[in-house]
Amino acid sequence: MTSQTTYTEACNNFDKIYNEAITSREPVVVTREGLQSVSVIPTAELNSIIETAYLFQSPENAARLLDALERVKAKTNQPRTIEDLRQEFGLDEG
Repeated sequence: MTSQTTYTEACNNFDKIYNEAITSREPVVVTREGLQSVSVIPTAELNSIIETAYLFQSPENAARLLDALERVKAKTNQPRTIEDLRQEFGLDEG
């Protein structure tokens, strides 16, 4: 669950806000009266969100990703060895 704090509290306790965001992996919303709020979020989480948005920009790629997710949920994919995949795709080394 996202936590929230005021601008003044964030200024006075930034180390606490920083550690909370890192530990919880959730944004900490900082509000300021009469202005827009901002969020403190771990950089890795932000990069993940940006990457996901990028991958879903293409409708075709989004469909492939969602299809793969459904296969994972349905557990229809079976583990494969690298050797099996090499043979299937004609990548044999010799």
